[in-house]
Amino acid sequence: MTELLELEREMSVGATVWLTGLPSAGKTTIARALADRLRAEGRPVEVLDGDEIREFLSAGLGFSREDRHVNVQRIGFVSQLLAAHGVTVLVPVIAPYADSREAVRKRHQDLGTGYVEVHVATPVDVCSARDVKGLYARQAAGEISGLTGVDDPYEVPAEPDLRIAAHEQSVTESAAALYALLAERGLR
Repeated sequence: MTELLELEREMSVGATVWLTGLPSAGKTTIARALADRLRAEGRPVEVLDGDEIREFLSAGLGFSREDRHVNVQRIGFVSQLLAAHGVTVLVPVIAPYADSREAVRKRHQDLGTGYVEVHVATPVDVCSARDVKGLYARQAAGEISGLTGVDDPYEVPAEPDLRIAAHEQSVTESAAALYALLAERGLR
């Protein structure tokens, strides 16, 4: 019976893993790789992808500073709620402003929910070369403006729990570094 209770306690540990970085930095790719590994271990995992959230939870919001803040707070609310119920929530979202990210961290801390911030620190020139969604090309052509890290600010996290140089290591290595951090913090 004691072993069963211990197993239930271990399985109920949830946390939010907030992956921030520029567009095309590799946030979602790393999150999905880590999610696969955690699911293979039987952990409940959700990936709250920034693009999907914008489409379904934050439809109608633009890209002003205030709209970006509201979007981040909505994602933070949902991630904290899921994490409080034992889910490891991976959140690959640009979240360009430090104060918005700090508000999410504070909410988790105030409610006693695990939280780690990961900066996927891929330089803008590498992101631009990857240009997964064609955003950098569209910005260069003058079709869009307000691209984070190019003509809109991105506030680099001063002290993230982990900084991943995704342009210098593989997706597997990046996910493994994040997995190790979660183990170290007792969050997986």
